[in-house]
Amino acid sequence: MAQSNQVNADPGSGQAWNPRLALLVAATFFMEFLDGTVLTTAIPSIAADFRVPAADVNITMTAYLMTVAMGIPFSGWLAERLGARRVFCLAIAVFTAASLACALSTDLTMLTLARILQGAGGAMMVPVGTLVVLRGTPKSELLRATAFLVWPGLLAPVLAPLVGGALTTYLSWHWIFLINLPLGLAAFIAALRLVPSGAGDRQRRLDWLGLFLTTAGVGALVVGLELSTAHPDGPWGAVSAAAGVGFLAGAAAWMLRARNPLFDLSVFATRTFRAMATGGFVYRLTISSVPFLLPLMFQAGFGWTPLHAGIMVAAVFIGNIGIKPATTPLIRRFGFKPMLVFASVASAVTFALCALLTPDTPQAITFALLVCSGAFRSIGFSAYASVQYADIVPAQLTSANAVSATLVQLATGAGIAVAALLIRIFDGIEVFPQDPAGPFRGAFLAMAFLMLFSTADSLSLHRHAGAEVSRPGQAPAEAPPPHPPAGGHARRR
Repeated sequence: MAQSNQVNADPGSGQAWNPRLALLVAATFFMEFLDGTVLTTAIPSIAADFRVPAADVNITMTAYLMTVAMGIPFSGWLAERLGARRVFCLAIAVFTAASLACALSTDLTMLTLARILQGAGGAMMVPVGTLVVLRGTPKSELLRATAFLVWPGLLAPVLAPLVGGALTTYLSWHWIFLINLPLGLAAFIAALRLVPSGAGDRQRRLDWLGLFLTTAGVGALVVGLELSTAHPDGPWGAVSAAAGVGFLAGAAAWMLRARNPLFDLSVFATRTFRAMATGGFVYRLTISSVPFLLPLMFQAGFGWTPLHAGIMVAAVFIGNIGIKPATTPLIRRFGFKPMLVFASVASAVTFALCALLTPDTPQAITFALLVCSGAFRSIGFSAYASVQYADIVPAQLTSANAVSATLVQLATGAGIAVAALLIRIFDGIEVFPQDPAGPFRGAFLAMAFLMLFSTADSLSLHRHAGAEVSRPGQAPAEAPPPHPPAGGHARRR
């Protein structure tokens, strides 16, 4: 792989990292993640303005999420070809301009098209922004850098209903998008100042077949997950998801033998990276179901008002933020494996305890349980975000980053789809008869059981996994090699 871009520094080289750059990238991530779900509370207002059924407005959310997921594989190549700084600034500009187009939309078609453009900007912001930060960060500082990058994914799903509801109630749904304009402008100016420049590799070729198979597979999976949630009784969700798996299997088969593949799949030979795609995928899937299950259980099961439910769910946010200053010291003290095992087991316990909540449970106990759930969620997210890159060599960083970003999008969508499926299953078999919250109790118990698969995967890690990151300069002699020898793809690229 050509290394012409000056930000292609070895993360282990010891160069200083830039906290302001990490904070800038995290802020753009927050905009992208927030806009993925913030429209939920504004759907009735948008439907009324456009004189369409509320169910039809869901297309704007699906189009956005699908564009983000499908655009990520292409964005990695684009950053290598044109330079990460240029592509990151372009992404911010596209996202901001698309936000204005969303606010100015006069009908559902225009809003949907503007959301697709906004998703294209978001698809470039997330992986390219991560790449910019990772390439300028020595491995000794990787924990601190990823701590900045993790918080948007933790906070946005929890804050989205509150932000969307407040803006829609006190202003109008247009302000959900207008608020991005000053933020986007500030981010664009900051990016010009903070992101290192580089010419990119103009000779880098695009694997067109790999791109087609990957984007088709990701798109079909996202559509399948959306259809399974919105139309559970129809077969098309399963058909679309199966087609997506087929396309991705074809993409993997092609890229394993292509001369210049879209992704270097040898990254999966690195155990610490593979942990993100196995136990980490399960962890994110189950954790992503919580902001979906809790408000529904509190409102449909307990009979609480939306405001009451929203205030209680905010406890997860408090736990996320409260533990954040301690996540890096905890990982440095105990290492990745113990903290991953602890986070998954503790999260499973909180899921099981959520299944035992009733309307009569003291509010303080419910609130404290959700604070703990948010804290454990934050520890697990931070650990997975760091350990996945602990043993990745610089030549593999672009591929590892794009693959990780794609799997994160799929796991988040799968969490909601699986939670909705579990609610329907437990509603049908009536395990908890005469209990309006019964289906949600069953869903939480199932998620607790599913989380244990993440625990089992973490237990199989070497006890010193990722020591170069968690304990820089103190990695024990018996630790495994940080990464396998570069495979054929790494040499060719």
